[in-house]
Formats: sequence, structure tokens, C-alpha cells
Amino acid sequence: MKRFNISSSLAGIIAAVCVTLPSPAVEAPEAKTQWTVRGHVPPDKFVIQSHRGAGELVPENTQEAFELGWKLGTVPESDLRTTKDGVIVTFHDGNFKRTVKNVKPAMAKKGVVDITYAELSKFDVGGWKGEEFNGRHVPKVSDIFKLMTGKPERLLHLDIKNIDLQQLAKEVREHKVEKQVIFTTPKHDLMREWKKIVPESQTLLWMGGTEEELKKRFEELRAADFSGITELQIHVRLNTNSASAEPFNLSRDFIRATGEELRGRKILFQCLPWGVTDAKVYWQLLDLGVESFATDFPKITLQAVRDYYEQKSDSSQIK
Repeated sequence: MKRFNISSSLAGIIAAVCVTLPSPAVEAPEAKTQWTVRGHVPPDKFVIQSHRGAGELVPENTQEAFELGWKLGTVPESDLRTTKDGVIVTFHDGNFKRTVKNVKPAMAKKGVVDITYAELSKFDVGGWKGEEFNGRHVPKVSDIFKLMTGKPERLLHLDIKNIDLQQLAKEVREHKVEKQVIFTTPKHDLMREWKKIVPESQTLLWMGGTEEELKKRFEELRAADFSGITELQIHVRLNTNSASAEPFNLSRDFIRATGEELRGRKILFQCLPWGVTDAKVYWQLLDLGVESFATDFPKITLQAVRDYYEQKSDSSQIK
């Protein structure tokens, strides 16, 4: 009698079925949509900070500079110092050498902290920029706040040089501009102290340095959970190393990763591209995820951003 090997027969049938039946469909992983400024930030909400008021257009930190910054649709930045008699004013430098016309050598070495407001108010801080600007004077920050009261669209960065926080907070509240000022500093501890006093205020932490230095700063900020920060600015410069494939002093990967992290924390990512007047440089930073600019050239930057939004694709990479 012929014997059948049942186990081998079953194996053959199973093999045949496996060959015949189609393999189950394997779904491809969903492609990650690249974040773009155009896709998430309406052009009328894109923020441009006019450095020192109106950048290079008019004498810095003057009333004229702030008025022009607002007129352009930007957010002017002011630098705050306190006079010898306790008046908070808008002035950048630690001495008078650069921006006071016809200053005497002995006075050129002094600064805002060394004289009274009555003395400071006599200085010409416009003529150094050109004859057409003769006669401009250093304003009190309270006078600038008066120009903002009742005009919520007028925002102002307050870059802290030398002031008393309680005094500044009192003046901010007196003019009802708590939600219009953006407390600006490289010192995180100072910012957190301010937020306890005026929690309604926005804040901007600015940082310069090498990529390694910035990475260290970010580690410190993560440890503090980025407490009190609503905007963060990093300084970017064009790369002067011709042997490098990177267009900036900071790598593109670092800039892109910074933007991703800050967006995840709902912190506005701003860059200050020092000395940049080429629209394509701004375009590449936008491609990398920068959401805001600080600039010394507000008209150029405004036009570059407008042109970027009118493009149909992100094709602005610097080669």
C-alpha cells in the first residue's frame, strides 16, 4: 500500500497559498510638512524691530527715530539709561564721544550717569548724523510713553542699560503702556525680575556669540524652562570664511533647530543680521524659520520681507 506524507503535503499547500495571496499593503510614513513663515505668519503680523529707533535712517534714540519707526510699521527699539538726578532717558552709548556734536574732550569721556537731565538736554545728538539733523535732543522715556498712550498699535522695545526696575515700572503704569512695552535684555535673571513687577509686559532676550556659546546659553535657558521669555533674538553675521559652505557664522542646522524649538515653546524667533542689506540673505533666514527681524535698515528689510511673501516657493537659498 502506498503511504502519503501528510506533513509534506500540507507544507506544499500552505506554500502555494502564500504565493497566491497578495501581501498586505504597507502604508508609507506620512511625510512631514515643512514649516514655513508664509504658511503660518500673515504678512501684516510679521514683526520688524527698528534697531535704536529707526536704524540708520535718522539719529538714533531720538523722538524723531521712534516716530519714524512707528510710521514705517515697525517696532522701534530704545536704549535706557538714568541721569545723575534720576531721569530715565533714551541713549545707547556709555559715553558722549560718538553721538554728541561738538562735545568737549573732557565731557566726551563722561556718560549719562555723570550729568543731570538739565545738562543732558542741551546736547545736540543729531548733528553727528548730518547737518539736516542739527538740534535733536535726548528725550525722557516718559515723553516717549506719552506718544504711545491710547495708541495700542505703538509698541516699543526697552533695551536696558542702566535703570531702576521699580522706577521704570512706575512710569510704564502711569502712562498705561504695560502691554505695549517689550522689556529687552541679554540677562535672563533681570527679565524674570521684571516679569514679576509687570507681568503684562512682553519680553525679548537677545544673545550674540559663537554657535558653541549660544548652545551653552540654550542649555541654561532649558534648565529654567525659558521662564518669562516671549521673544528671543540671536545675532547672525555673514561668514567671512571662504572655505566654509555655511553662509553665516551660525550653521543653518542650528538656526533651523532654534526656530523649531522656540515655536514649540510659543516664543517668537527673531534674528538680527548685522550689516545686512541684501534681500536674499533675509530670504534664506526666512527659509530657515526666522519669524522676525531686528535691523539697522528697516526700509530694506521691510521690502525684502514683502518680496519674500510674494514668491511662489522657497527658492532663495544662497549658493
